[in-house]
Amino acid sequence: MKKPVIKIENVVASTSLGEDLDLPKIALSLENAEYEPEQFPGLIYRIKDPKTATLLFRSGKVVCTGGKSLEEVQRAIAHLKQKVEEAGFPIPNEPEIHVQNIVASSDLGTPINLNAIAMSFGLENVEYEPEQFPGLVYRMYNPKVVLLLFGSGKLVCTGAKKPEDVQKAVDRISEELRKIGQLP
Repeated sequence: MKKPVIKIENVVASTSLGEDLDLPKIALSLENAEYEPEQFPGLIYRIKDPKTATLLFRSGKVVCTGGKSLEEVQRAIAHLKQKVEEAGFPIPNEPEIHVQNIVASSDLGTPINLNAIAMSFGLENVEYEPEQFPGLVYRMYNPKVVLLLFGSGKLVCTGAKKPEDVQKAVDRISEELRKIGQLP
């Protein structure tokens, strides 16, 4: 059986620009910025390429979401840094980016029996309540991720810090499903 293709859907990363920022002033100079402090304490900055949303806080903390790769996140944060500097706030250091979460999807290529998987995998790492949610939640500890498995054979992996962890998790779940006869 060929390896399932993994598609990274979202990379969430954080950094700090290291400075206290004047968000009202920055909001005025950024196109596509939303700043409504009564609603949310941060400035929301959306860019089209790469298609991301960046949350910028007064403390200089930044959260970037929507990137499909670490490279896209790096480009988005570099773009934000440039725009903040153009608004009159020099950023002395290169922001150090920390991946907080990678969300990826894959397809095992064949339907799977979630009831059989829940019984085989045991209760300590599995949550399966089909009346509440149509997928089986499987907590993996090496790598430390959460997999959502669906009867169609599709899956979602969340909680990874690097793409290799997603690959390792999909390989491992595929092997475990083969052992219990759920995959060819």
